[in-house]
Amino acid sequence: MHVTMIGTGYVGLVSGACFADFGHTVTCIDKDASKIERLRAGGIPIYEPGLDVLVAKNVQAGRLFFDTDATEAVKKADAVFIAVGTPTRRGDGHADMSYVHAAAEEIAGLLDGFTVIVTKSTVPVGTGDEIERIVKAKRPDAQFAVVSNPEFLREGAAIEDFKRPDRVVVGMEDERARPVMTELYRPLFLNETPILFTGRRTSELIKYAANAFLAMKITFINEMADLCEAVGADVQQVARGIGLDKRIGSKFLHAGPGYGGSCFPKDTLALVRTAAAAGAPTRLIETTVEINDARKKAMATKVADTMDGDLTGKTVGVLGLTFKPNTDDMRDAPSLDIIPALQAMGAKVQAYDPEGAHEAKHMLPGVEFKSDSYEAAAGADALVIITEWDQFRALDLDRVKEVMKTPALIDLRNIYRPDDVRGRGIKYASIGRA
Repeated sequence: MHVTMIGTGYVGLVSGACFADFGHTVTCIDKDASKIERLRAGGIPIYEPGLDVLVAKNVQAGRLFFDTDATEAVKKADAVFIAVGTPTRRGDGHADMSYVHAAAEEIAGLLDGFTVIVTKSTVPVGTGDEIERIVKAKRPDAQFAVVSNPEFLREGAAIEDFKRPDRVVVGMEDERARPVMTELYRPLFLNETPILFTGRRTSELIKYAANAFLAMKITFINEMADLCEAVGADVQQVARGIGLDKRIGSKFLHAGPGYGGSCFPKDTLALVRTAAAAGAPTRLIETTVEINDARKKAMATKVADTMDGDLTGKTVGVLGLTFKPNTDDMRDAPSLDIIPALQAMGAKVQAYDPEGAHEAKHMLPGVEFKSDSYEAAAGADALVIITEWDQFRALDLDRVKEVMKTPALIDLRNIYRPDDVRGRGIKYASIGRA
């Protein structure tokens, strides 16, 4: 099949490359000429494990193309995917739909024959109706169907998630779209992947509901961690004890500094605003948003408490800046709240991240960026683990102690055993553990 992907950001590029690997002919479109040139030259604008190899393989096979002009690609397409950004709109917290609407307007002018227009971007309920209205207004003669097909990709494991998903959700109001979407995802039938066909508005809400539930689960275990610290319990054992219950499950029960990234913060906020506008407020999610925002800021106080409450003139080393490992994504990363708060308390911050430093340099003024973990620890009064990259999981703690000014480790991801660290003469603090 012929597929056109509007947008070569995280979702568009991964989805386009994977569809091409399924055997479809895919053209990825982006207005940013420098990005398209980079992709044509074999460069990848985002860090995602395995994506560079997948893109190169399918470009070489003649199945994956990149262009700034959508004209021919849309005319040939059986399906055109909208995979542009929907960031939080300044001022009111709603999703900014301007990029989606602009894409719909452009697609409308280029349609030639029956085409399925698919929203891959995360969009508020009713967006499919609006896209349909935009296209009909511009091209009353056009033959098309608008479908919702939300993505459920985890950064750092996106290719695996696309090729072996838990489910594929397709929301539609026009039965002509069913055979097109079924054929697009036919390669997944071998894995017996469930494909759930729903109404379009239901599909749009499934994406928000899924992210909101996971965000709420993270926030729940973070609150349990605070309680564990207060009463002398161990949050990791609590998480294991409840996670073994099949009704609850073990995933997303890892206490930490709060959730971040490209999805949870903006999607929970957008759902809260959508629900309020619809007269059906989501109180649980409203509280989740408030607790998470406060938690990220409170982590700096945890660091200060470990240092007897005073960070004035102290040097704090930070390991990990991205919102999670195996990505260079800095969007709403906890480090963006924690580090400025440390600086406001008088600390000098030096930091290391395997992939996020380039982006972080534009977002964290006053931070001295280091080339490895031990440089970040050198001369520091405290060392803080914010992101649990694999290379931080087995540090030479004796070396860390040797290079630090005063050995103190604040482990916001609970990746070390307290007795092991303290047994080496290093002050240690973690999340939800005595």
